[in-house]
Amino acid sequence: MSDAAFRIERLKKRPDFLACARAPACARGAVLVQERRRDPDQQAAPPLVRAGFTATKRIGGAVERNRAKRRLREAARLLLPELGSPGFDYVFIARGGVTTRPWPRLLDDMKSALIRLAADRDRPAT
Repeated sequence: MSDAAFRIERLKKRPDFLACARAPACARGAVLVQERRRDPDQQAAPPLVRAGFTATKRIGGAVERNRAKRRLREAARLLLPELGSPGFDYVFIARGGVTTRPWPRLLDDMKSALIRLAADRDRPAT
């Protein structure tokens, strides 16, 4: 893995999650990824990517939700340094089967969602 030229921090406050909910999203397999560009006045001096993780009760009980979020956190830790964009917030939402999905397939789901969001962002508006 390449060394990231930016820091990765966690989203923890509800308003940040709600702001990402109004932003573009991409669902792939067992994960939904929301991406939001932060306002320039919210930009940190060193480049920064923020990531949040959530799992609803539809996933299962507390044990299953915590396992789902742990898997999403680890996948994001591996993928965001190469696929994340500084100045953006990402919210990863667990979907059904995230706890039983094979690890390589979960990584592929997240990778393809991040690539799709970046491609849509870079596409010129018509």
